[in-house]
Amino acid sequence: MSWIKVIIRTLRVFILFTGCTLLFYYGIMWVNQEYEDYHRYDEPKGTAVKVNLAVSEKASWFDRLLLFYLDGE
Repeated sequence: MSWIKVIIRTLRVFILFTGCTLLFYYGIMWVNQEYEDYHRYDEPKGTAVKVNLAVSEKASWFDRLLLFYLDGE
């Protein structure tokens, strides 16, 4: 009788694992589908202003490296 309980518990764990795996897989597929057509590099609409830091042509390599470390990029 105890081997039947072991088989039932093992089957229950297997079904739970399979269900969670399928739920996770289809969740990832849903998120992928949502962001597949998202165009994040399109030009902004409205009155957006482009912001960038102009680095002078005369800046030395050390100044550029220091700016790189200070910006954290």
